[in-house]
Amino acid sequence: MNLINPVVYEVIRSRLLAATEEMRIALQSVSGSPTVTEASDFFTGLFLPDGSFASMGFQVSLQAPVVGHLIRAVRDRPYFTVDDGDMWMGNDPFVGALHQNDLQLTGPIFADGQVIAWAGVEAHVTDIGGMDFASWSPRARDVRQEGLRLPCVKLVEKGVLREDIMEMILTATRLPAQLALDIRAFVATINVARSRMADLVTRYGAATVVEVMRLMIEASEARTRARLRELPDGVFRASDFLEHDGEANRLYKIDCVMEKRADRLRFDFSGSSAQAPGFINCTRAGLEGAVVGSVMPMLAWDVPWNQGVMNVCEIVVPDGRVVSAQYPAPVGSATVEAIWTSCNVVSALCNKLLACSETYLNRAQAVAQGTMATFNLGGRNQYGEPFGLHLMDPITGGYGAFACKDGYDAGGPHNSPMASVADIERNEQSAPLFYFYRRLSCDTAGAGTFAGGLSAEVALTLAGVEQAEALIMTHGAEVPNTAGLMGGLPGATVMQNWSAQASVDGVLRKDAVYERLGPKPGLRPMRRGDVFAVSWQGGGGWGDPLLREPQSVLRDLVRGAISLRTAHEIYGVVVSQGAVDVAQTDRLRLDMRHQRVGEFGAVTNIGDAETILPIGPAMRLVRARGGLHVVTVAGHVLSSGHTRWREGAVSAPVAAAALPKHVLHAELAMTAWYCPASGTQLGFDIHRADEVPGHDIELHLERWAG
Repeated sequence: MNLINPVVYEVIRSRLLAATEEMRIALQSVSGSPTVTEASDFFTGLFLPDGSFASMGFQVSLQAPVVGHLIRAVRDRPYFTVDDGDMWMGNDPFVGALHQNDLQLTGPIFADGQVIAWAGVEAHVTDIGGMDFASWSPRARDVRQEGLRLPCVKLVEKGVLREDIMEMILTATRLPAQLALDIRAFVATINVARSRMADLVTRYGAATVVEVMRLMIEASEARTRARLRELPDGVFRASDFLEHDGEANRLYKIDCVMEKRADRLRFDFSGSSAQAPGFINCTRAGLEGAVVGSVMPMLAWDVPWNQGVMNVCEIVVPDGRVVSAQYPAPVGSATVEAIWTSCNVVSALCNKLLACSETYLNRAQAVAQGTMATFNLGGRNQYGEPFGLHLMDPITGGYGAFACKDGYDAGGPHNSPMASVADIERNEQSAPLFYFYRRLSCDTAGAGTFAGGLSAEVALTLAGVEQAEALIMTHGAEVPNTAGLMGGLPGATVMQNWSAQASVDGVLRKDAVYERLGPKPGLRPMRRGDVFAVSWQGGGGWGDPLLREPQSVLRDLVRGAISLRTAHEIYGVVVSQGAVDVAQTDRLRLDMRHQRVGEFGAVTNIGDAETILPIGPAMRLVRARGGLHVVTVAGHVLSSGHTRWREGAVSAPVAAAALPKHVLHAELAMTAWYCPASGTQLGFDIHRADEVPGHDIELHLERWAG
């Protein structure tokens, strides 16, 4: 940066970011898909010639590195010539896409006869062919059954759209008109980038513009490494689960060990389950997206997002895992299954790291919206025209609680920082459906000292047609994926319900009987009068629920966020005549703490202790008597010489029935961990029933020893 005037650098940097934003505007202005125009399920960015991304908008963060794979695929194919005005399309997960529905387009940007940069766009399209409508088929056993795969195809040649390739792509889809408009929106997006970059090159010269892009990456890498050096070194562990692979209700574990050392992060997914026979797998490209898409918002929230953040991360995983599936494994639902769950795991790891920093403890947060349930509706509308809707309402799950405040109701996932959903009227205009309600769902938030955000819920039926095809699938119907942290409880599981003929003349019958659907019902006919009702996962809680301010519990009760049962049995708050009974609440909470651990254990006298680091809100790493210890706020020593604090905690199983709106897979169990001296809840694990939860935080103590 010393070779470029700082003012010029900032002007060009801002112009590059503005160009990325103009790409977004072009995409949303031309596309006719609510997934793009309303829900912002896309990515736009600018790349260096080697595929490193230099700028992106506040879009789906896990898509950020993926177009780079397509750029490298173009460069690595010796039979391609790259000319000004060319554009390549791809969607092959085994080349570098997330899944087949995420279509990519990239084009080179020339100056003085040389490629100086690339522009890229990626967005979810509703249907790209395959066995079932919407191209997500639980029946698929092979990626070749899941829809059209484009490894790397030149769609635009020297500025001219290749109609033969366009026709080939549109022949594969059930929604050719919608897909054609999406693709033309992609082309417009790349053209905007080419135009804006040409303006910059004309004014400042190609070498200066390229150098600024390179320096942007260097600056983000330097800032991210500086952030990491502020945080303690150590090994952190987290896992999450996927139920049902489309074939059978098998359980899959996504396990990661993160080692933070100096200014680098190493993510080891070797402990994850083997790849599935069904469509829940992801490829290495998807895993890379999950890691980077979580590290950026969790640890680099104030750093410009680009390749520099990726450069601090190393990802380790053997071939053939559910997160590193090998061809021809099906991967059609990767984004909402293995990738999404990997995001949960990486988020939990990053926030356990933040929870061990006095500086950044208040930034730490529980997991947000642990699942992205899927409801697609397709067929022919009242005019006889083909229609298809990918419902984005499930993105309104609850956001995780922070270490200093509650999570956001319907806040969505951390990997989509500007998530949005279409207005009800927009969806009803796009497809022949009718909403009975879209509202916040009581008791879906994870309880804690600070509570997670509530999830939304909807009830839908058909309108104007007699029948359509509904594709329904999720994970998290039997796994609470939205984990709480530091003693917080997980958000509710997904509740999918179906009732035949529950609606008469647009009125919801009060006596309707609902069938609870499992995680992967798949494709099923929806007829006039049928009702689909669903609530999603709320945000995870932070800290012991018994430490939540009673008045906050009362406010939650009054606004309908929790039930009276939750107020009493989870939070230990007694409400009488519309007010908190303070004395009764204190007695109830004391009784509940004794129920957790029995008689309180003695406080260990270790003399004067110097606090080194927090470990969440209820534990501290201290130096006393010449050694290092993990001590609870109540003064009980949990471990000495290491931070495997579970060794000194009291553990107890927790039944799913004890938590509202929670269903647990038969192979899973839940365990809570308590301070022996106070009964304070220190941790909460969801794990295989035949396994003992491992130690989640093992700090490297060498720097404080002696």
